[in-house]
Amino acid sequence: MTDLVLPAAYRRDDAVHPPLLSPGYGSTVLRAPSRPPLLLPHTLTELTGPALGEGRVTEADADLTIPDGGTDGGTGGGTGEAQGQRIVVTGRVLDGDGRPVPHTLVEVWQANAAGRYRHRWDQHDAPLDPHFTGVGRALTDAHGRYRFVTIRPGAYPWGNHANAWRPAHIHFSVFGRAFTQRLVTQMYFPEDPLFAFDPIFNSVPDPAARQRMISRFDMAETVEGWALGYAFDIVLRGREATPMETPS
Repeated sequence: MTDLVLPAAYRRDDAVHPPLLSPGYGSTVLRAPSRPPLLLPHTLTELTGPALGEGRVTEADADLTIPDGGTDGGTGGGTGEAQGQRIVVTGRVLDGDGRPVPHTLVEVWQANAAGRYRHRWDQHDAPLDPHFTGVGRALTDAHGRYRFVTIRPGAYPWGNHANAWRPAHIHFSVFGRAFTQRLVTQMYFPEDPLFAFDPIFNSVPDPAARQRMISRFDMAETVEGWALGYAFDIVLRGREATPMETPS
């Protein structure tokens, strides 16, 4: 195995994306790599999949507020409706030249309206919503557009430092055409008072890049009497790229 040297077009822009080791974000001290990356040969697993298609990703998967009827494969939460402020989150996935990326898998996960994840490691003293799992998925259309219906997540304490609270956010994952082609980012909400105190948000060194992680309120996507609308475009590369987390 040899040290990995990436072509210029694929090198990570350290002025945009957060460093792997960001001491203000405590867990990176333990998980950040201490040695240069190595080039590993790709097998069939890395070069193929994920197997996407309309038969695997349904329209219901993009609505986190509705029950799944008790099926094992759905993303709903049971027989009732999720509690909290209903929102619509929509946007486009674009490449570095501003062209849409069609038929790509977008996944989301988030805390509920009280700021708690449905996960065994989350022991925050906030109620679980029995009708909300906090996970969803969608395929972009021919114009690179996705749309989710969900609940606005709550802020939550996370123990990173004294009086530490995460701003409200939704995690986004975008898949390419192979398992190794996955990007992860977080979407925030406008004018959150916790931005200045959050080491994860501020691990992105460029202030302009941090703004690209903040959604914008969109009246055109707001559904009268039903849900507020937010727009969030994901740009994969280039000067306007959305800051992405990098796997350690």
